[in-house]
Amino acid sequence: MKPDFSTSRVPKLTSNSHYAITLAILSACSLVTDTGARDLKTGASKSLSLRQDGRTGLGVQVKAIATFLAVMGAFGAPLLYGQANQNRTDNEVHVWPVHGGVYMLVSGGSNITVQIGEDGILLVDSGTDAMSGKVLEAIHSLSKGPLIYIINTDEASDHVGGNAKIAATGNPVSFNNLTSLGRAGATGAFIISTESVFERMSAPTGQVAPTPEDAWPNDTYSTPEKKLYFNGEPIQILRQPANTDGNSIVLFRKSDVISVGDLFDLSEYPIIDLKAGGSIQAIIDGLNRVIDLTVVRGHAEGGTLVIPGHGRLCDQADVVVYQQMVTIIRDRIQDMIKRGMTLEQVKAAKPTADWDPLYGETSGHWTTDMFVEAAYKSLMGNGDKKKPEESEN
Repeated sequence: MKPDFSTSRVPKLTSNSHYAITLAILSACSLVTDTGARDLKTGASKSLSLRQDGRTGLGVQVKAIATFLAVMGAFGAPLLYGQANQNRTDNEVHVWPVHGGVYMLVSGGSNITVQIGEDGILLVDSGTDAMSGKVLEAIHSLSKGPLIYIINTDEASDHVGGNAKIAATGNPVSFNNLTSLGRAGATGAFIISTESVFERMSAPTGQVAPTPEDAWPNDTYSTPEKKLYFNGEPIQILRQPANTDGNSIVLFRKSDVISVGDLFDLSEYPIIDLKAGGSIQAIIDGLNRVIDLTVVRGHAEGGTLVIPGHGRLCDQADVVVYQQMVTIIRDRIQDMIKRGMTLEQVKAAKPTADWDPLYGETSGHWTTDMFVEAAYKSLMGNGDKKKPEESEN
């Protein structure tokens, strides 16, 4: 299987289309005067008149961001998120070169990060069980070396489903005298995760585990980070609570690539697993951390590349857009809670309406209503928030 270097087909816009979109954004935000709007058409370089929205109290910048995303959603996601073929769900595995020895496999809609080199192969997540055979074929098309590590970013089935079959092909004993770690006679790759991920994938003695034992992590950590030096590259596995309390993000320092799992998902609103310790605030904290770890090359583009759990290859600018979306929705829901609104009232108010064309779903495993409910409940769990029935309003 050859790496897929094909480019996406993003609809081209005429100059009139660009003008229409730009004017719609600025007019909706109430950021331009009539003169300023005419100047956009003629190309004259005049400053635009800015004003504050007194009705909502939102600053111009925040409102502009929200309306920009809403209008772009109305004109089609490809304007914001091109390269749509990088998020294929055609039951094939597509190989995308990222940087250096790091590749992204698009497997049935989920992304797997692959690092190859003289020491062997390292994966971040393993995809679904059903795609394991094709994932192995794609990996072997890149390297014939031994599979040493699989790092699980969380316990979601589309990230750990391939653990058992793929790890069974590994041979860690041959790497750096690992027999000294008590692996003598053992087979299969090391599967790394936080302890909480292992606990949710396994089960106490006498109980039935949600995943087969062969898929369980066998190298866990509970510290803020775990470090590896593999294929001539320092690798930091960073514990970052987000969707759950046990998410990991993986920084390839030499390649300048970050693999972030479900923390950042261009295909939908972020999943918040309340039972597993996730929260909307933890999502925002995690996105802020990714932004801090990334460095742009120029004009807020390029530089550090980010591999999301689903969707196309990204950079810092993409993460910033997503972080601003989640932050604005959090602030809206938080304000509604302070005003005493119930969950059903919050849902009816549609705090996500601006972004629903991009991320919203009315059916499936993670709907817009499910996201709003999880965000609401995670904010209600904060001690400084009044419950609706306790509100003075």
